[in-house]
Amino acid sequence: MPIIVADNLSKFYPVAVKEPGIKGTLTHFFRRTYRSIKAVQDVSFEIATGEVVGFLGPNGAGKTTTLKMLTGLIHPSSGKVRVAGQIPFHRQEAFLQKITLVMGQKQQLIWDLPALDSLRINAAVYNIPEREFKQRVGELSEMLSLGGKLTQPVRKLSLGERMKAELLAALLHRPQVLFLDEPTLGLDVNAQAGVRDFLREYNQRYQATVLLTSHYMADITALCQRVLLIHQGTLMYDGSLDELLERFAPYREIHIELAQCLPPEKLAVYGEVQLLEGRSVSFLVPQEVLTQTVSRILADLQVVDLKVTEPPVEEVIGKVFQVGVV
Repeated sequence: MPIIVADNLSKFYPVAVKEPGIKGTLTHFFRRTYRSIKAVQDVSFEIATGEVVGFLGPNGAGKTTTLKMLTGLIHPSSGKVRVAGQIPFHRQEAFLQKITLVMGQKQQLIWDLPALDSLRINAAVYNIPEREFKQRVGELSEMLSLGGKLTQPVRKLSLGERMKAELLAALLHRPQVLFLDEPTLGLDVNAQAGVRDFLREYNQRYQATVLLTSHYMADITALCQRVLLIHQGTLMYDGSLDELLERFAPYREIHIELAQCLPPEKLAVYGEVQLLEGRSVSFLVPQEVLTQTVSRILADLQVVDLKVTEPPVEEVIGKVFQVGVV
């Protein structure tokens, strides 16, 4: 059974319409009119227990609105949603014990107190016994490499350390479902890698289900085999990340360094020449003839070095949103 089910989920916001000038102001004051703004429309998907799914879309696409409906912070205008067997908007204790929401731009830790004090508050909220609390804090702080940092005031921690402490606080009650909205926002490369490693290990250890939004494609490629793409409030794609890349990136680049310079006309028979600088050449080659092309190049030319690369994931995703149809 899926642990997350969204069925034709929609959210519309009424926005007041006001004409300019004094007349418009008076009319707006006494007889206000509204228009409906679509944030999310007819979004449907299911996520199984233990899956790590990427949730992608440009700014304003409806990602955060969808997450808020899944966590019960806002009520959908229409459609149905169930998470861990519960209706999120009812906000029952059984539901809150099973989920967590982490937003990279928000914090729950108290700024001037040691993180450990905030963790004790969370333990009291979730009725976690003292012995269990110490065991979980020790286990999670070891996984997050936070040893010795939890007794320092939060304001004295680095951004990466604060994000790790926020994750620890959000996972103290050991939720089954993690909703992560930009958890690596603003972190440096090393801190991002540390958070990704932790999330991967946490998922494997506890079979937690993760729905992850991120503008850092390294987060998605490192953690997610499946992605959901949302654009202008509508779900465009639900499937394998690899299949999406294959569909919208049917070409590969072959980069070679030759033993001697060759004229462009001799190189053009192997593919579309993208770059030719001295002995360095880059070809754009269709995926279906990649193996044959590499074999021909190695057989015909004096190759010093050869490398095959894929187009950047960001470029592929951007192309999907430009096309608008998947």
